[in-house]
Amino acid sequence: MSNRRDFLKNMGLFTASGLLASKGTSASVVNHVPETVGEVHAGKEIGLQIYSLSQELYKGDVAANLRKVKDMGYSKLELAGYGKGAVGGVPMMEFKKMVEDAGLKIVSSHVNPVDASASDPRRAMIREYSKEITPKIMEYWKATAADHAKLGCKYLIQPMMPTITTHDEAKLVCDVFNQASDVIKAEGIATGFGYHNHNMEFNRVATKEQQEKMKGNPFAAFMKVGDQIYDLMLKDTDPGKVYFEMDVYWTVMGQNDPVEYMQKHADRIKVLHIKDRAVFGQSGMMNFEMIFKQMYANGIKDYFVELERMPDGRTQFAGVKDCADYLIKAPFVK
Repeated sequence: MSNRRDFLKNMGLFTASGLLASKGTSASVVNHVPETVGEVHAGKEIGLQIYSLSQELYKGDVAANLRKVKDMGYSKLELAGYGKGAVGGVPMMEFKKMVEDAGLKIVSSHVNPVDASASDPRRAMIREYSKEITPKIMEYWKATAADHAKLGCKYLIQPMMPTITTHDEAKLVCDVFNQASDVIKAEGIATGFGYHNHNMEFNRVATKEQQEKMKGNPFAAFMKVGDQIYDLMLKDTDPGKVYFEMDVYWTVMGQNDPVEYMQKHADRIKVLHIKDRAVFGQSGMMNFEMIFKQMYANGIKDYFVELERMPDGRTQFAGVKDCADYLIKAPFVK
């Protein structure tokens, strides 16, 4: 048995899918990126999830800030902050022009269904799914997909998990995802519905029988009982309708191996979030070399950098640039 502390302690090896040991390579060596690697590969297609700049992108001149992103080495964007026909408060077609003028391309967007009738915007996100609320969810996807088709989005992805505490709730959520995909495709986004994970999707839901069996067991908290929610999502969504954007960092934080998942579900995982605890390569937790190797083996074309926090006080722009520099210099990134 192992707990979260033990897992995190050994995470550098775990993310290599056991291949490090077989090659006699240490985790510290695998993630080392030399200061100079010869000629920089100018053709690298690096994407950025703009949530990484959520506090700074819209301050001052947005168009100039987007040009900064391009100058750092990014070429593709995944949006966050869409709502009511705007992105971060900027009218969406105006934002699209700024992006294109900067030499960037909008490829993807993160959106969560909201209840437009909610009195408190902070509680507008629909977290509890039911058959009764499903028509409202579909109305949201219809309007949102129509807007994103105008933006030229290839992917439309839900980044937050609705409430799932039982197998029945998981099945209902998957049914909603399948329906949402039909609606999105009908509005002109051919890839349909995408889902992005955090670590919560690797929590387990147990049947009543399993719960009863574990009652009184002093080791119950450490035992893996029940099904991981992420596995139920893979099982109960239609492969022809629903694809997955795997966030490799949150997968590791959920005590799972992103490389192993990519190997097992090459037909379902179509996009990646490349992420570390902060700036890439500094935590020692993420085996990016093996992740990129598997990504290329699977034929995945699109990935997006996401930087959620800068604990050392640097600006978001500085952190995003450091992440781009890491990938530009990394010999394992094509």
